[in-house]
Amino acid sequence: MTAPAPFSSASAMLRHRILPALRTRGASATGRWTSPGHEDRPKGYLFNRTPPPPGQSRKWEDWELPCYITSFLTIVILGVGLNAKPDMTIETWAHEKALERLKLENLGLSNSGSGESD
Repeated sequence: MTAPAPFSSASAMLRHRILPALRTRGASATGRWTSPGHEDRPKGYLFNRTPPPPGQSRKWEDWELPCYITSFLTIVILGVGLNAKPDMTIETWAHEKALERLKLENLGLSNSGSGESD
C-alpha cells in the first residue's frame, strides 16, 4: 500500500529543509570535525605538540601540578585505605562461626568426658 500523497509530499519537504542544515551545522568549509582553529593533519608529534628547542624544557600548564598531586594522593590514599580495611566477607564470617562452634564442641566434650569419669 502506498502512502497518501499529502504525507509523502510533507516528508519530502521536511527532508529537503532539514538535510542541508544538518550537513552544515557546526561545520565549516574545512570539514565536519575541524574548525578554522584546528589543523587538518597532525604534525606527527605526541599530543600534536612541537618539541621545545634544544636545551629548554617544556613549560608546565596551570592545571598540571594540581592534577598530578591530586592523582598521586588519590592512589596513595586508596592503596593504604583498601589494604587496611577489615575483612567483611561472608566466607570470613562463616569461618569464624565454624571455629567458635568447634571450640564449644571441644569444651562440651572435655567437660562431659571429665564429668562422667568421676
